Amino acid sequence: MAAVTLRGIRKTLGPNLILRGIDLSLTKGEFAVLVGPSGCGKSTLLRTVAGLEEPDSGTIVLGDRDVTRSPPRDRDIAMVFQSYALYPHLTVRDNLAFGLKLRGVDPKEIASRVSEVARMLTIEALLDRFPREMSGGQRQRVAMGRAVVRRPQLFLFDEPLSNLDAALRAQVRVEIKRLHASLGATMLYVTHDQVEAMTLADRLVVLRAGSVEQEGPPLEVYQRPASRFVAGFLGSPAMNFFNGSIDATGRFAEAPGLRVSVDPARFATLPPGRPVLIGVRPHDVIPDPDGAIDLHVEVVEPMGFEAYAHGTVGGVAFVARLDGDAALPRPGERLPLRVHASSVHLFDPTTERSLDPGRS
Repeated sequence: MAAVTLRGIRKTLGPNLILRGIDLSLTKGEFAVLVGPSGCGKSTLLRTVAGLEEPDSGTIVLGDRDVTRSPPRDRDIAMVFQSYALYPHLTVRDNLAFGLKLRGVDPKEIASRVSEVARMLTIEALLDRFPREMSGGQRQRVAMGRAVVRRPQLFLFDEPLSNLDAALRAQVRVEIKRLHASLGATMLYVTHDQVEAMTLADRLVVLRAGSVEQEGPPLEVYQRPASRFVAGFLGSPAMNFFNGSIDATGRFAEAPGLRVSVDPARFATLPPGRPVLIGVRPHDVIPDPDGAIDLHVEVVEPMGFEAYAHGTVGGVAFVARLDGDAALPRPGERLPLRVHASSVHLFDPTTERSLDPGRS
């Protein structure tokens, strides 16, 4: 395994600037996840690290080697794609061994590595099968095995779970997390799925239009987003937003149908009357007869252990998460809600950056 450092990576495709000077450092053994909407540049960045794309400028350092202009075969990396990339005419055993044979590895060493990886990924029973004889989840585990057997300095994953159904995605996600724990390997993983991003990452890197919008531990990024973009992208259902202002006392943020306390530890310097963009997550509200968030309920979605109430607050769309075993409101009813000051997010309406001094 090796540390990875990207400095000022820029990349254009035709007239379009895809990567806008990306700076990113991964420590040895770190699992970093690149997440963002389609077109944000995450796969292009991964392909650039792999050597499949060449940056217009910037440097890529793997360990102590500058590999910016090195061909993929000389970078000592392994990549797992969305497609399984298995040879259909070879058995699992031969698929795992193929790359090692090309490198001239001793046959005894090849057999040892194949057996070790098969045990690690619980695919021993599949070694003599062909890809057509396996499920999607099994094929993806074999594809990961092809990467692991090489013992590379860096693993790259390009949306490897996208072709799997929900149950298999959850299963293989656990396999990847277990694999990282057992190998202690450096991994860079691309996904648009925030569940994958939050559950797998040691460090989350949110990309927007070719730039790093925010990076850090997943829970920290979720709880203290640096911008409206990050706040709205992470979390399902998405954060509720309101255009409002700080009240005359400086202790509350107000908008039509809503009045919430603000955290003095984070927002004490905001002057009365200051325009703000107020953000409240659906999971942070609590039904309270004295609550100052006035939700007019339109639709209720029972989900079993939880439910979602959809409606409007002051004419603005709002979603609230409720306990599934509580008495649920009916469409047409009013539901007063409250939120703790520590869960209120404030952003600048113009720049959309967080007004929390520790996150702006």
